[in-house]
Amino acid sequence: MPSTNTATPTTAKPKNAIVRFVGDTISEMKKVTWLSRREVVYLTGLVLVVAISVGIVLGGIDFGFTKLVEKFLLNL
Repeated sequence: MPSTNTATPTTAKPKNAIVRFVGDTISEMKKVTWLSRREVVYLTGLVLVVAISVGIVLGGIDFGFTKLVEKFLLNL
């Protein structure tokens, strides 16, 4: 009598695949051209200056529109 066991095979990844993935990742990270410390500091400062400037400008615009709405639409 034939077996009626129709269980699907498990598709668990073997540990070898994980080890290969980690090895490939390390290999690719060695190929990356990393920035110097000076470049990182400069670009971080630049991002902060731009973000703060945009925040101030958008805050000013928001404040102005709030005052306009209060004055003309809400009559406060």
